[in-house]
Amino acid sequence: MSHTMRKEENALHDNELGRVIPCNALDWTDPFNWMRLGLLDLAKAPLVTLFYGIIFTLVPLGITFLVEQMDNHLVIAPAIVCFMLVAPFLAAGLYDVSWEFEKGHTPSLWHSIKAVHRNSVHEWAFAILLMVVMIFWLRIASIIHALYPPYISDDMSELIPFLAVGTIIGAVLASAVFMISAFTQPILVERKVDLMTAVLSSINAVWSNKLVMCIWAAIIFVCVLIGFATQFLAFLVLMPLLGFATWHGYIETITTKRKRNYM
Repeated sequence: MSHTMRKEENALHDNELGRVIPCNALDWTDPFNWMRLGLLDLAKAPLVTLFYGIIFTLVPLGITFLVEQMDNHLVIAPAIVCFMLVAPFLAAGLYDVSWEFEKGHTPSLWHSIKAVHRNSVHEWAFAILLMVVMIFWLRIASIIHALYPPYISDDMSELIPFLAVGTIIGAVLASAVFMISAFTQPILVERKVDLMTAVLSSINAVWSNKLVMCIWAAIIFVCVLIGFATQFLAFLVLMPLLGFATWHGYIETITTKRKRNYM
């Protein structure tokens, strides 16, 4: 690692809701190092990367196609946000690949697919949690759409208030999802802990490293924008890369009793 990590006081350590795994204090350059390490993993596992990259590309393409068939373009944005909400759960296989490299093993597609079963009860509970958030967002989007004046035209100046309200609400929801999911799935993949411990540990790690995690969130946001700009084709590479990088972010952020073995 490029710097010496130090243990930071954890704001939620004594939270009565559950245990919190301590986190390290991060440097603002760390997210860029996670991307570098993720790129190395991507280059060492091209076939597994391609498999997950295809999935992450086909899902938004399929959503867009279905929405267009319904002839209701207003639901494209919330539908894609829904995909981004469940993406951390789908990335479990990518975390397994990076973990296998850390252990000196050769990763395989089947081994990565089985990653979701290591802590299956709580991992499926996490998936359900994300689905609940997804449904909540869709309902809010529907309410905003229903309450908006029916006489509005397609002129962009008249759509700005509608888009502004949706963007603000979406940003608040995305921030909450980022906090609860930043490291929850990697924790559940590697450790036999309950969902509450994993979620609180993720929230605590993000809260304790606000600036660094804002940089990490910005990197994710830029990658998503690039994906949208390329009709999701860039997701073939960018989504697996973010998955690998997230694993390296997790093992550098969440503390362990033993030294981690990675570059």
